[in-house]
Amino acid sequence: MDSNQIADVLREMVMVALRISGPMLLLCMLVGVVVAILQAVTSIHEQSVGFVLKMIVVVLFLTVAGNWILTALQDFSLSLFRLMLA
Repeated sequence: MDSNQIADVLREMVMVALRISGPMLLLCMLVGVVVAILQAVTSIHEQSVGFVLKMIVVVLFLTVAGNWILTALQDFSLSLFRLMLA
């Protein structure tokens, strides 16, 4: 295994991590911004409101996209095993 293959594996690993975590992070950021705006408008500064809503969004996202995440991780793992055996 040469340095070019190692760089390709690392690049693919980072892309898989971004593909998996990106949508969840964007949803959490969107919920955080909406909650912050609502808290600023209503003068309610309770930290647990934003935390609970973000947790609900993460659980819903994992419920809906869990199969897709698992498939992406399995594909990446299989490509790594194929590379190791070749």
